[in-house]
Amino acid sequence: MYKHIALLVRQSALSHDEFVDHWQTTHTPIAKDIEGVVRYQQVLPTDPEHAEFDGLAELYFETLDELHEALGSEGSRDYDPTKEVAAKARQDVDNFLDVQRRPRLIGEERVVKDEVDGDTDGLYKHSAFLVRKDGMTHEEFLDHWQNTHTPIAKEIEGVVRYCQVVPTDPEHAEFDGVAELYFDDLDKLYDALGSEGSRDYEAKGGKAAEARADVDNFLAIADRPRFIGRERLVKNTIATHDGY
Repeated sequence: MYKHIALLVRQSALSHDEFVDHWQTTHTPIAKDIEGVVRYQQVLPTDPEHAEFDGLAELYFETLDELHEALGSEGSRDYDPTKEVAAKARQDVDNFLDVQRRPRLIGEERVVKDEVDGDTDGLYKHSAFLVRKDGMTHEEFLDHWQNTHTPIAKEIEGVVRYCQVVPTDPEHAEFDGVAELYFDDLDKLYDALGSEGSRDYEAKGGKAAEARADVDNFLAIADRPRFIGRERLVKNTIATHDGY
């Protein structure tokens, strides 16, 4: 499954509440019907005052060609869709988003752990937008992330689902990957991974502390945005046997 993640930044003239109102009331009814979209979920920050972004918009497609046709390819924060609904959604973006400050990532999702049978609506999620250390290639980063770090991270206390998103075009992607850790309790998330307001955190112990110690082996923490929020499922037409 291919996924487009947009890290949303509101226009400076809008308050966060005004942004959310436009996003959910005006933009969402358009975006959920973009040609090719089979699943659409939003993540709203649990602490908007200290969050790095105003929200995450996550759209899934069966094929990469359908995604590119609707939302463009890597290498640009803007896009020029040709399909009717996608074009309408792009036009509305200018009404509430700062496009130049809106990072995005196109990638393929890999479900590492799932104790909720794909039912993520209402769960709390920590999304880490990963940037590799200087001197490390993307391939070396992936090897460490998936073979050394993942066996630790998926066992962090409280994690009920863990997904990775690997860019389809690493050379032009803004990030080397996204790590998504889901919790059913916000306090458990904060205990394991810290709260909003910092790109770093100090785990209290257990697997969370072990994972934090390993982070320094392959990530550039100062360049790694992260986002803590609660997921809201808007649309899902994917069969449960596909892992959702």
